Amino acid sequence: MIGTREPVSILATNLGNQLRRIVIDKTGLKGAYDWKLEWNPDPSPDSILPSLFTAVQEQLGLKLEAQKGPMQVLVIDSAERPSDN
Repeated sequence: MIGTREPVSILATNLGNQLRRIVIDKTGLKGAYDWKLEWNPDPSPDSILPSLFTAVQEQLGLKLEAQKGPMQVLVIDSAERPSDN
């Protein structure tokens, strides 16, 4: 994953997409940054690339931390096909 002149919020979004979870930027860092992040999406014992969590900490100096908290949810009670006009 490579970022060029991107805010940390974009990194958080990209990490969330990879993890299939919501990642919230709590770094407080402002401005735009360049980064390059290399990891093994399927870590194995003989892999030379780290897991995503390890890569974020070792390569970017950031830490991914699991937390629970409130979030907004959209509930759809029903759906109908639109009528022909």
